Amino acid sequence: MLPLERKLEIVKRIEKDGKVEIEQLANQLNVSSMTIRRDLSLLEKEGKIVRTHGGAVAASELIAETPYSSKSITRIEQKQTIAKYAATLIPEGSSILLDSGTTTIEIAKEIKTREDLTIVTNDLKIASELLDCPSKVICTGGSVQKGVGAMFGPHAQALLRQIRIDILFLGAHAIDVKNGLSAPTMEKALIKRLMVESASRTWVIADSSKFNKCSFSQVCPLRQIEAIITDSELSEEDKLRYSEHVNVHQVHEGSEEVS
Repeated sequence: MLPLERKLEIVKRIEKDGKVEIEQLANQLNVSSMTIRRDLSLLEKEGKIVRTHGGAVAASELIAETPYSSKSITRIEQKQTIAKYAATLIPEGSSILLDSGTTTIEIAKEIKTREDLTIVTNDLKIASELLDCPSKVICTGGSVQKGVGAMFGPHAQALLRQIRIDILFLGAHAIDVKNGLSAPTMEKALIKRLMVESASRTWVIADSSKFNKCSFSQVCPLRQIEAIITDSELSEEDKLRYSEHVNVHQVHEGSEEVS
């Protein structure tokens, strides 16, 4: 197969399946993994695909960053239900890290009257919500992402490398069985990876719309997290599939039931 034919075949498979894996392509097309990596690099430069950890996806399949103004008015009940349950998982005297996001800000609202915690966040809106909180509140500092309020960059990275946290509540842009958690930018993915490394336990909080999707830069595989807390709209099929790799806590709106 000529290089051009091979690249066309790769694009065809990505358009059909949404994504491909390097090793699988190498075996099926009878070439080396290095050859497939070169093909994917060229296709990415042409704007036809986007590289992911161990493979590639169609550019149209990637989940981009959503402004806070849009996220804050969608799936509100689900986010509040997830947050209520998440707040019950915080023992007295804990140090916690709240990742930037509209579900984590709901957790902040649930715990803002507690006085026994140390709370670290990289989100200006969460910090504002906790302005009068009697617990100790620490901001990572760093550059502020316009329209979102997340803080990132060298200052945030330096602080995250220095701390050790009991519990991290990690937001998710996209969750996939094979690719794990992923984020829209390399900078945001790095901040999230440093958060995971700083925490004894990581709870991912994500409504069901975040599942079976992939974003630009990988954060971590599912095996690195304690569990995912999600809403009742996740299908039973998906719950069983993800439960083979990570604990899934499904919270039901309008009740305290968790499955």
